[in-house]
Amino acid sequence: MSVRELNDKLRKREQRRTHVRKNIEGTPEKPRMTVYKSNKYIYVQVIDDTVGSTLASASTLEESLKAVKRNVEGAAKLGEEIGKRLKDKNVATVVFDRNGYKYHGIVKAIADGARKAGIQF
Repeated sequence: MSVRELNDKLRKREQRRTHVRKNIEGTPEKPRMTVYKSNKYIYVQVIDDTVGSTLASASTLEESLKAVKRNVEGAAKLGEEIGKRLKDKNVATVVFDRNGYKYHGIVKAIADGARKAGIQF
């Protein structure tokens, strides 16, 4: 992949992200769950946009989740973990923000794992 192709890919993802974010906002009753993928790790945050605070987060950088790999199975475990943390904070529903990524593979596995833990979208 050339530098130009990489820049186009990142630019298009940024356009998708801003397009989706115009319609999605986290509230105290229904916070926003956002996903970020780097080349090594996966990060999930649940954010209340009215205050600008993070209610819960989970990532494969944490000591308890170090064994989780950056693949679909690992993403499902990460989704279940964030679901448990949200249940502890009495949050039952969230708005899912895929952050410009396709709803496929790792992103879908995180959402399915959170649903398995009892979180509604």
